[in-house]
Amino acid sequence: MNPIKVVIAEDDFRVAEIHEKFLEKFTEMDVVGRALNGEQTLQLVAATTPDLLILDVYMPDMLGSDLLPIIRERFPKVNIIMITAAIDKSILEKALSYGVENYLIKPVNRERFDEVVGDYIKKHSLLTSKQEVDQNYIDLLFGHKKPKKVKKSTGLPKGIDEITLGKVKNVLLNQNQGLSAEEVGKELGVSRITARRYLEYLTSIRETKAEVVYGTVGRPERKYYPI
Repeated sequence: MNPIKVVIAEDDFRVAEIHEKFLEKFTEMDVVGRALNGEQTLQLVAATTPDLLILDVYMPDMLGSDLLPIIRERFPKVNIIMITAAIDKSILEKALSYGVENYLIKPVNRERFDEVVGDYIKKHSLLTSKQEVDQNYIDLLFGHKKPKKVKKSTGLPKGIDEITLGKVKNVLLNQNQGLSAEEVGKELGVSRITARRYLEYLTSIRETKAEVVYGTVGRPERKYYPI
């Protein structure tokens, strides 16, 4: 997956630095610029064509909420997450009507910030994947997860250890990106064959999804993603 280009529109440079620092945790994110007001925001979005705009409401020259219709008209593919002190319901309603991905109230809790960004990365990854669109894909895209069916009486199948299974799941969740069986094996210190057995089991019970990735050279590679 190509880096997700991010623009931060925030009139307080100290807050902008904090948000950029938060984003450094995510290797998928690339902050391509910061804007201090509405005019700079429009100029920067035009110049960098970001995937994601992190937008404040209260800026010196105009409200961030008043930028929404302009951005939607000029840059319809830009996704927006609003981070603001604004608690006016009318601003929230306007944000929703213009398809804002999420809305965070300042001061932002780091755990909540990470959760929102992580969800956005998963959604972006789904939208840029080449898999077929079916109901399962749509349910994943909109965040609808089927309840997992756990058959306690039967236990795990032969060759699947509960502790190792948990480690495999943690590796996928912590990476926030697709991994091959070889990459998972190296992370855990086990063979590629062993890692693949666990990954295929997780895929069979719908706790991961698998996708064939075609590189520029070499044979196609099977990547596994957390669900």
